[in-house]
Amino acid sequence: MTTPTSFDECFRVLLGTEGGYVDHPADPGGATRWGVTERVARAAGYVGDMREFPESEAKRIYHRQYWAPARTDELPPAIRHAVFDAAVNSGVAQSAKWLQRAIGAKDDGVIGSQTIMMARASTPDFVLRRMLSQRLRFMTDLKTWPHFSRGWARRIADMLDG
Repeated sequence: MTTPTSFDECFRVLLGTEGGYVDHPADPGGATRWGVTERVARAAGYVGDMREFPESEAKRIYHRQYWAPARTDELPPAIRHAVFDAAVNSGVAQSAKWLQRAIGAKDDGVIGSQTIMMARASTPDFVLRRMLSQRLRFMTDLKTWPHFSRGWARRIADMLDG
């Protein structure tokens, strides 16, 4: 598998892991389609049934709320997918902290010029492994781990195989 690096490539992979419509009782996010929670969809102005939530709207939300705020285009290509996927799954600030800890930057949860500079100066494979190990540890502490562990672990394994 080739590591996705552009927004369009990362979005396609994300759709494959997030799937279509899901309303799992253990998911605190409630009903989702394409991985977008109903709360996020409503905040973005969507008023229809979540089962009909369009992929194009999901793509717009993912770019505006996750890809752009994480400044993903400015990061080394080899870590873009991991940063984006973590932002979608756990929030931009948490994704930023994992990246910052992996590169030895101050973990303030904001990807600024210092974080970008340090990420660019780091060894991408090392950063990726460090980020994903932190993410996995974080996930195993979540109360929803028993319900979603298989999918989350596969998601991380796929990025390691990338």
